[in-house]
Amino acid sequence: MAQALRPNTAGGLFATDGKPHPLQDTLLAVTLVLGVTSFISALVDDDLHLLSSWTGLVGILIGAYGQWISETTRERFGLILGLGAAGVGFFLGMAHGGLFGGLID
Repeated sequence: MAQALRPNTAGGLFATDGKPHPLQDTLLAVTLVLGVTSFISALVDDDLHLLSSWTGLVGILIGAYGQWISETTRERFGLILGLGAAGVGFFLGMAHGGLFGGLID
């Protein structure tokens, strides 16, 4: 019964390797905050396109780097949520006026 000696690696969606990952956790938190900020500001008012487009762009870049160096499923799951919110907020911000809309004539 070789399967009895193997550890259960399918423990759950938020399974971790038991090691601390401070950089990855920081990138995860920053991506989530930027993604939620971008998404909410894009939905609330069209005049907030500068905020939503810039926070979305920075959230996408930070989230992409976080995906590149992530080590656990928990980190990747949160980063995908943040990236999705940042992407939607970024594209809505671009549709409402863009990164420099009204600043550069």
